[in-house]
Amino acid sequence: MSVKALLSLDKAIVAPGVYDALTARIAARYDFPALYLSGAAIAHARLGYPDIGLTTMSEVYETLALIHDSVDVPLIVDADTGYGNALNVQRTVRMFEKAGASAIQLEDQSFPKRCGHLRGKSLVSCDEMVGKIQAAVDARRDEDTVIIARTDAIAAEGFGAAMERAERYVEAGADALFIEAPRTHLEIQEVCTSFSRRIPLLANVVEGGDTPPLGADDLERLGFRIIIFPGGIARAVSRTAVDYYSSLKTHRSNLPFKDRMYDFQGLNDLIGTRALLELGEAYAAETHAKSQLSSGD
Repeated sequence: MSVKALLSLDKAIVAPGVYDALTARIAARYDFPALYLSGAAIAHARLGYPDIGLTTMSEVYETLALIHDSVDVPLIVDADTGYGNALNVQRTVRMFEKAGASAIQLEDQSFPKRCGHLRGKSLVSCDEMVGKIQAAVDARRDEDTVIIARTDAIAAEGFGAAMERAERYVEAGADALFIEAPRTHLEIQEVCTSFSRRIPLLANVVEGGDTPPLGADDLERLGFRIIIFPGGIARAVSRTAVDYYSSLKTHRSNLPFKDRMYDFQGLNDLIGTRALLELGEAYAAETHAKSQLSSGD
């Protein structure tokens, strides 16, 4: 089922963040309706850098393609600014569709872009972003591909400007709207009052960010239709990695940490090693049997 089809249902889409095929396969075990490929998490996990615009389109494309090959779950993809102007946006949309994106999110920051909850963001003009949204809509080859327009204007230009930009982005043809980092419950409520009956709204849950912390149930009641937890897995894995490496340095052994990690067999069970080996053996046996028949033995 596509993200567009999921949006036609009554229940909000809760999409956890993933950043590689392993985190996607683990998340898929828990039957989330969609997964969110986080640009920030890719920057953290693949590059080891903060989310400050260093990730390239090709790096996200390669990550997306690997995840799409690994799981059969609709993928919402953070395409940052589209990696350039309107023509770059069109190429990004075509490439990401080809790699398996069901929804593509574009934002109105200028370069160098930053995580939505970092200070010092700057924006392209509203007119330029409108052109990018129109370019994205024109470029998609699958009418079910959802184009999500994000504005970071609250931090850069104020809440009123963000609402004005959001109106323009809806008019430009966006399929869903993401007003990043509302700072109060009142701003969250105003976003929903203004837009939730007209277009699906996306809410971004960032622990320690600018937006008051709310769970998916509360956000769904307010009117949000897509609720993402983009960086949670990167923060959880990072915290575990710090604890693991500290323990190994102190104890020179994994034994004190063994109850907080999979053993060899446990990880192989998690990723389905046995099933894949058996499948390979079945194909090998079938090929051998056909070879025997053709040789007349």
